Amino acid sequence: MGIPAGGDSILLKKTKSLCPICKKVLEAEIIENEGKVYINRTCPDHGDFSYLYWDDADAWRRYEAFGVKGSGLANPQVVKDISSCPYDCGICNNHKSTTLLANVDLTNRCNLNCSFCFANARACGYIYEPSYDQIKDMLTILRSEKPTPAPAVQFAGGEPTLREDLFEIIQLAKSLGFMQVQLATNGLILAQDPDYALRLKDAGLSTVYLHFDGVSKETNFKLVHDLKAIENLRKAKQGVVLVPTIIKGHNDHEIGDIVRFAAENIDVIRGVNFQPVSFTGAASPEDIEQQRITIPEILNRIEEQTEGSVEKEDFYPVPCVVPISDFVEAYTGKPQLRFTAHQHCGAATYVFVRNKKIVPINRMIDVDAFFDSIERLTTQLSSAGPISKKMVAINGIKELYASVKKSEEGGRELWTSLGKALITHNFDSLREFHWNALFIGMMHFMDNYNYDVERVSQCCIHYATPDGTLIPFCTYNSGPVFREQIWKKYSRPFE
Repeated sequence: MGIPAGGDSILLKKTKSLCPICKKVLEAEIIENEGKVYINRTCPDHGDFSYLYWDDADAWRRYEAFGVKGSGLANPQVVKDISSCPYDCGICNNHKSTTLLANVDLTNRCNLNCSFCFANARACGYIYEPSYDQIKDMLTILRSEKPTPAPAVQFAGGEPTLREDLFEIIQLAKSLGFMQVQLATNGLILAQDPDYALRLKDAGLSTVYLHFDGVSKETNFKLVHDLKAIENLRKAKQGVVLVPTIIKGHNDHEIGDIVRFAAENIDVIRGVNFQPVSFTGAASPEDIEQQRITIPEILNRIEEQTEGSVEKEDFYPVPCVVPISDFVEAYTGKPQLRFTAHQHCGAATYVFVRNKKIVPINRMIDVDAFFDSIERLTTQLSSAGPISKKMVAINGIKELYASVKKSEEGGRELWTSLGKALITHNFDSLREFHWNALFIGMMHFMDNYNYDVERVSQCCIHYATPDGTLIPFCTYNSGPVFREQIWKKYSRPFE
């Protein structure tokens, strides 16, 4: 998957990457050629490598403008020289983001055997299943982060529903103060046991992340089970996010259908989180060439397959919301969560379903103008005295509404919820907004071929491990692959 012959290359930025063969850390360049973005490096032992990074250079530049470097943890786990990144992990003094979402692998046992999955006891030959006390220690470490404790945890695997103590683990997470407790599952047990979803809800689960690869039997071999699981979750009033792994040539033609399916089931489905396939195992050049799909390509598929109902320009990178955190921090004087993920890790938007039509949030308010105005208002708050801050904020929010509204249809309702949240710092007022909105997002996790060390340093999705370390997602599952080291260290024989 090299650069096409001919054409002039433009250097966009420099970073570090890995040799996909020996995994040595190498100097790398991100370059544009014929409208696409590639990441290039040369290994002294294995030669030159060039792999597709983003399919659209213009989109890459638009997202690059949203880049924000965070300040990381005030209590990092490891103090080290940046030259050792991405090896010698634990969230260190050089890491630029706090934990926004923690992952905890509850087991590597699974009741499926998917070809693209990297978490499977049968393939490993051993069982990884941390004890309840080990999980408690992991969660406690996450909640001890400063300046802001980790707000959300997702229990994953393997298949976490195979653990008999899952409900107690969920209750534990809620008792420790996690605002969001999520479960990543294939849904088989949810489909088989009508009461299981209700028990999850009663234990305090916030959201089920359901692996859902398509709306046909050709793309989703467990579709019948998925539909039954969704129905059982609907009865329990338990929110669901669909998580499709997108592989070019396999299910990318159903991306629009997945969005429509979610919209048709808005009463139970809270969002769709697309995951472009990552090649974490052995992959041939032909596999990468044929199956790789990038974030801009998924955005194009959404626009084309929804016939323009949701457009490519409706999406924004994760750090676009940093100005909101800065505003609340300036207003309250209290440290806030800052979504300083790398600007090229993902994309997201919200849409509303009205009269069977999908209406993106961009049709209701001018999102770019909103973020610009919030930044200006934050500057005003920073120079205001304690007494006058509230009046500055209230007047600023009123002016914001007049300057960014696009449509009265739903816009006023949305703005009322958002304005209350910004002024009162009580985000309960946004619950109704979330309940009536559909999140559409995607996160492209890296592999050894498109590995960018700069992205690792800004990762905000961290795995907690039994030895007490927190590890960025893309060093846990690719690159150094700490997952295998952790699992083996805390394993027992597979029977």
